[in-house]
Amino acid sequence: MELKWLLYVTLLALGTLTVRAHDLDDDNDGDDVVDIEDDLDDGIEEVEESKPDTSTPPPTPKVTYRPPVPTGEVYFAESFDKGTLDGWILSRAKKDDTDDEIAKYDGKWEVQDMKDTKLPGDKGLVLVTRAKHHAISSRLSKPFVFDTKPLIIQYEVNFQNGIECGGAYVKLLSKTPELNLDQFHDKTPYTIMFGPDKCGEDYKLHFIFRHKNPKTGKYEEKHAKRPDADLKTYFTDKKTHLYTLVLNPDNSFEILVDQTVVNSGNLLNDMSPPVNPPREIEDPNDQKPEDWDERPKIPDPDAVKPDDWDEDAPAKIADENAVKPEGWLDDEPEYVADPDAEKPEDWDEDMDGEWEAPQIANPKCETAPGCGTWQRPMIDNPNYKGKWKPPMIDNVNYQGIWKPRKIPNPDFFEDLEPFKMTPFSAVGLELWSMTSDIFFDNFIICTERAVADDWASDGWGLKKAADGAAEPGVVGQMMAAAEERPWLWVVYILTVALPVFLVVLFCCSGKKQTSVAEYKKTDAPQPDVMDEEKEEEKDKGDKEEEEEEEANEEKLGSDADIGSASQEEEEEEDDEDRKPASEEEETVNRSPRNRKPRKD
Repeated sequence: MELKWLLYVTLLALGTLTVRAHDLDDDNDGDDVVDIEDDLDDGIEEVEESKPDTSTPPPTPKVTYRPPVPTGEVYFAESFDKGTLDGWILSRAKKDDTDDEIAKYDGKWEVQDMKDTKLPGDKGLVLVTRAKHHAISSRLSKPFVFDTKPLIIQYEVNFQNGIECGGAYVKLLSKTPELNLDQFHDKTPYTIMFGPDKCGEDYKLHFIFRHKNPKTGKYEEKHAKRPDADLKTYFTDKKTHLYTLVLNPDNSFEILVDQTVVNSGNLLNDMSPPVNPPREIEDPNDQKPEDWDERPKIPDPDAVKPDDWDEDAPAKIADENAVKPEGWLDDEPEYVADPDAEKPEDWDEDMDGEWEAPQIANPKCETAPGCGTWQRPMIDNPNYKGKWKPPMIDNVNYQGIWKPRKIPNPDFFEDLEPFKMTPFSAVGLELWSMTSDIFFDNFIICTERAVADDWASDGWGLKKAADGAAEPGVVGQMMAAAEERPWLWVVYILTVALPVFLVVLFCCSGKKQTSVAEYKKTDAPQPDVMDEEKEEEKDKGDKEEEEEEEANEEKLGSDADIGSASQEEEEEEDDEDRKPASEEEETVNRSPRNRKPRKD
């Protein structure tokens, strides 16, 4: 009991110190740590002595950065770790149909370290300016031709300042004789556009390819279906994310973010508009016949309006049973002029007209049922039927909804290999953004998945490992918070000690049973256990006797039945004079009261 009171007093003291320290923290902006330590010096001195030295957090595991190196054949690979834009060409073009002030592609690009980088030496391409047109591109080591090998494009993006409205997608520029990277702009032909884009609350991950119509030679953009995954986190968490597009010769595709598939499909089935047009189209010259009847229901021509149908009856009528409430003030208006209102000093009657006090609710009407002329309330008219209309019946001449007939599509074609797109020879970024400092890194274009995975492991994988190593665990965060605010140590102790105290309180405060040994050591009276045992034995014996009597009664009853049967046979041979006596004797003998229990 003394131990429980000691724990209670200790916890109460610690709690008081905690509340006092917290109040001082709120009252003293900036000097909270010093004041709290002074007030809690006596309270937590023992705790400080007993707890291990955690003032210095354990050293963060160091992740050493090494520039990624392709492990196989690649068409393009760029890590920007040289710190220059060698091999990249800034566009000097102007957008068509745009004001000269914003038509120029004068947005700035630089190679920089990422903000708050955990990998010194890891550089990337940064879109530096905002609200400007940006365009930069670089040629591949050799043009990519779509034949029997997959296409894999992969790169990293980090929206270091978040993103308001803008994109971070990449364009694979088509191989054409007219391709001039110095004049790269929004109309420059591309084969594929891929990457994140956001404006407002619309988060997109584009995959668009330009398909050439084999009949007309014109190009049409085909958009992949929107992914089902929620993309918002990739735009808002300010972390580096890895975007990957895989196109296979069998026309299948996969879109991955951080090596997780977020969208997949087939170029023939999951693009909008479809790659191949329909075989048949509606005849544009077909016209609906004048006598074509599209009405499934028509008014019954044989229906007649009933004679008692009154179309002029009103929908509402005055309630003739209503009675004016007592106390109704007929002579009082609902609104009166405000007696406290005064004409403004600057009121000009020549300009503003005659001044009138504003109207307010009549105060006399507040205690009365109503004011003004009383009118009967309106109720529904039971005789109202409205305008009569004939009932609707099925139209026997109904022909259905007319549609123009189908004819063969003159522009039909069937391209079963849309994977074989226009070859491309350069990669470019042509972007407009309202947010600056978008970070791009580790571009790679190849045909082998293993090569792309190795490249990702050496680049994005290191960033992820460094970020994970730099992030403190839960214990580390608690320790860091306690270093800034020492009174949190008391909170931590209370958090641990309070459950222990409650366990001790509930487990040790139960009613104890006095053992037999205690009675032997003292003269305290002991409960009469022998009396209780005798009562239990007596009850048990009574129950056994009752069960034995019931068994004997059942056995005697069966013997009596056998005796009565033999006696009836003898009575048939005797005279009728003896029959009543015999029956009476049998009745007496069969009575359980006249029989003694048989001893076994």
